[in-house]
Amino acid sequence: MKRRLACCLALCLVAAGASAFGEDDCRQRASPSCYRSFPMPTGGGALHYYASLPDGAGPTRAIVALHGHPRDADRTFDATLLAVRRAGAPGDTVVVAPVFQVPAVLADKCSAPGTPAAQDGDLLWTCGSWLEGAPASNGARPTSFAALDALVAEVARRWPGLQGITVAGFSAGAQMVQHSIGFAQPAPGGASLRYVVSDPGTWLYYDPVAPPDAACPGLNRWKYGTDGLPATLGRGAADARAQYAAADITYMAGALDSADVPGAYYRILDKSCAAMAQGPFRLQRARAYAEYDRTVLAPARQRRLVVVPGCAHDVSCVFPSDAARAALVGPFP
Repeated sequence: MKRRLACCLALCLVAAGASAFGEDDCRQRASPSCYRSFPMPTGGGALHYYASLPDGAGPTRAIVALHGHPRDADRTFDATLLAVRRAGAPGDTVVVAPVFQVPAVLADKCSAPGTPAAQDGDLLWTCGSWLEGAPASNGARPTSFAALDALVAEVARRWPGLQGITVAGFSAGAQMVQHSIGFAQPAPGGASLRYVVSDPGTWLYYDPVAPPDAACPGLNRWKYGTDGLPATLGRGAADARAQYAAADITYMAGALDSADVPGAYYRILDKSCAAMAQGPFRLQRARAYAEYDRTVLAPARQRRLVVVPGCAHDVSCVFPSDAARAALVGPFP
C-alpha cells in the first residue's frame, strides 16, 4: 500500500509540474521527487525516468540503467545507486532509469509492485515489444531504440558536463541494450558512450548460426539474428554489425544464473528452439556469446565477460557487486 501511495504521489507531482527535487533522497532510493518526464523531440509521446541528481549538478558520468521484464525501474535505479555509492561517486555520477510503459490492460502481466502507471501522452509498447526495438503503439510511433537514443541525448542536455555515459541493462533490459547497440546514435556533446549487458535471456547474433537440427525456424531471424531485420530500425545488418563490433561493451552474468534453481527465474526464460540453441541457461548463453564475440564478431576487442560470484538472476545482487564496479562506475578511457 505504501509503494502504491508513493507512485500516486509521483504521478501527481509530474502532472502538476512540480520542480521539487529531493537531492539527498534521490541519491539513496527511487522516490516521487526523482520521477521525471520528457517528450520525444520528434513528437508522439513522452518517456518517464528516475534521476538521482538535479539538472546541472556537475556530474562527469551518467549511468542509464534499463529495467527487466517486470519494468521495475525503481529497483534497478536503487541497485545502480548502491553501486555508485559503494564506488564513492554519488555526486559525480548521475543515475537515470527509464520506464518503458505499457497500456493499463497489459500492466498486470509485466509490472512489479511500485511500477508507476502509464499517464496520458506516454509512449506505449507491449510487454515484449520494447526490448526488441519495436515502434510504440501510439503517437508518432518512435521505436524503443529511438526513445533510448532520445533519453541519452536528454541526459547529455540536462547534465552538459558529462564526459561519459554508460548504458546498462539487466535481463530484458540487457536484451534491449544488446540489440540496440548496432543501431544507436552517437552520444551528443562529445561524451564517450559505453554499454553493459547483464544477464539477458537471449542474444542478437550478427552471423548465421548453424541449426541444432533441421526444424528450428527463426534461429537466424530477428531478434536472434539479423534475417528479417525491421526496416524501422533504419540501418542494415552490415552497418549495424560494424557499429556493434567497434563499440565499448562489457558483458556480465550471475554465476548462479545457470540452472533451474530458486532465484534464476527459469520459468520466464525463453525456451524456444532459437533460444535454446544459444545455451540452456543465461550464464551458458553469455559464455557462448562472449566466445563468439572474441573469435568471430570482434576479435580485436577481446571483450570481457564478468561472472559475478554468489548472484543468480537479481539486479540487486549483480549491479552493486564488487565484480561489476569497474564496468558500471569505472573511469572512461
